[in-house]
This record gives sequence, C-alpha cells and structure tokens, in this order.
Amino acid sequence: MTLCQQMTISANRVTLRWLIESDIPALFEMHSHPDVMRYWSSPPMTDMAEARRLFERVQDDYRTGEALTLGIERNEDAVLIGTCTLFNFHQISRRAEIGYALRRAFWGQGYMHEALGAFVRYAFETLDLNRLEADIDPRNVASAKALERLGFQREGLLRERWIVNGEVSDTALYGLLRREWSQRRDA
Repeated sequence: MTLCQQMTISANRVTLRWLIESDIPALFEMHSHPDVMRYWSSPPMTDMAEARRLFERVQDDYRTGEALTLGIERNEDAVLIGTCTLFNFHQISRRAEIGYALRRAFWGQGYMHEALGAFVRYAFETLDLNRLEADIDPRNVASAKALERLGFQREGLLRERWIVNGEVSDTALYGLLRREWSQRRDA
C-alpha cells in the first residue's frame, strides 16, 4: 500500500495524524489501561519500553506501507486521545482491516465516531478500498455500536478465536462495502 507522507485527516473536533515520538507516553497510558485493553487481542502493557516498540513498529509501517496507524488528536488542545489503524491490506481485492483504540478518559464523548468516520472516508475515497473489515470481541458492545453507526454489518462469529492472559474469547466479524458507505453518505 502506498501511503502519503505525513498526511493528516481533519474532522470537526479531531485530527488524525502520523504518530510522533512525543506520543509514546500517551500510547503507554492507553495500552496499559485495563479497561481500554479489556477486549484487545493482547494484554495491557506493563512497561514504557512496550509503547516505544509499538511506536517503532508504526514508524516501520509508515515506511513499508504494511499498515497505517494514525493518532487521534483533539483539536482544542492537541492531546493524543487514541489511534485508528488500517492493516492486513489485500491489494487485489482492495480491502483492509480496521482497528481503533481510545484513551479511557475520552470515552463516551463522540470522538471515536468522528475519527472513524473520517478514517473510513479516507480508506474509501483516497485509498480506493472496496471493503473494510473489523474483528471485535462480541462482548464489546461500545465497539459494535461504533461500527454499526458507520454502517458496518455483523457478518459472522469465530468461536474461541483469541486467548489473552488465559481468557478465551470469540470474535465477531464486521464488514462495510464502499457502495454501502456511499449510499448512506448520499442519503
């Protein structure tokens, strides 16, 4: 996947942007919080070095195009509040998976809906993707609602797909087609 250099995506209250080194403490806060990581496919971070490795992997992805992780920055104070990621690109089929995380202090304020809406628009209009997929823990009701508000449809269930810290969990699969998104946007 070819990516634009140092790109940003603007929404009303947030801007999606490349991660920078000064974001590492916010990444650690987000990925070490047990509520944020409750339904994640890996356990909470316990050391700032893990956040640095995540940052370095994101920087590598910027160079290789393997994935695109953008920070969600709140416009009013330039605070990094979360991330949105496109990964597992399949060029021929023009599809990718989408993932996202939001720092606990910013839940329930509509920031993720704005960020995901702008990110989905970028995926379809700029990257010319045809399909987006999401893999979430079916117990994560807030994540399911966030996807469904954007038009994603639940397409299946994979039983006992993840084992994180000894806890077995299922995966709910969601999909959104470009034509469905366009129809909703134009309605």
